Amino acid sequence: MTEGNWAVRARGLRKRYGEVAAVGGIDLEIAPGEVFALLGPNGAGKTTTVEILEGYRDRDGGEVSVLGEDPGRAGRGWRARIGIVLQLAADAPELTVAEMVGHFAGFYPDPRRPAEVIELVGLTDRSRARIHTLSGGQLRRLDVALGLVGRPELLFLDEPTTGFDPAARRAFWEVIRSLSGDGVTVLLTTHYLDEAAALADRVAVISDGTIVAEGTPGDLGGRAAAPAVVGWQDGDVRRAERTSQPTRLVAELAARYGGEIPELTVTRPSLEDVYLELIGEKR
Repeated sequence: MTEGNWAVRARGLRKRYGEVAAVGGIDLEIAPGEVFALLGPNGAGKTTTVEILEGYRDRDGGEVSVLGEDPGRAGRGWRARIGIVLQLAADAPELTVAEMVGHFAGFYPDPRRPAEVIELVGLTDRSRARIHTLSGGQLRRLDVALGLVGRPELLFLDEPTTGFDPAARRAFWEVIRSLSGDGVTVLLTTHYLDEAAALADRVAVISDGTIVAEGTPGDLGGRAAAPAVVGWQDGDVRRAERTSQPTRLVAELAARYGGEIPELTVTRPSLEDVYLELIGEKR
């Protein structure tokens, strides 16, 4: 894929704050229509990287192309093609949800209908409510609506479901899947590993300003090829064996026990296990 065909492409991206290298030479490529999750602990460089891609922060070095343009020099036409979820809703407490979304729709040349966006984020029953009466989770949904109303080609989502209850989070995941199905590219940062696993086509882990691993949620950090742990109950004793050939071990156990293996479990490292190992943290 050539540079112009990538939704996002960065080469050698660098940013320093005094003596601190917040971003230390990142390479990144995101295809059109892809949901890409950028994971990492606080202070790892995620926010700085995303703000450079959004055009809100200057870089010190490297090459960056976002929707075919350098975000450091792009104009209003380019900005109308991206959507950014900021924390803006609470700044207009006396407006209603519908008024706020309608106001933002006026900033774009081809916006979605405000009612459609409000329905997408699950706020139809609160469309006439004033913003100061919304709960924290509802405010976050409204922030997401403001990022979607411009019909973006590329959507930046920074911790989008913080404050959502479990049902609202699952409903929002369906919104993201729907957008991706329509060809929208999504760059997601999240601390919820299950969210990244459920939504992302690919994930990258950033630590100390560099990308330490990249891949699909299923194979990140060699996860797919990692040994499995087969566990079973042997009388009064719980047994477990780590193996790279779990199918063969299960077959041997099935023969030993004459069919059903007592309390059989087969597990591989979770995305969270791999993530914590990559950023050097222990449980």
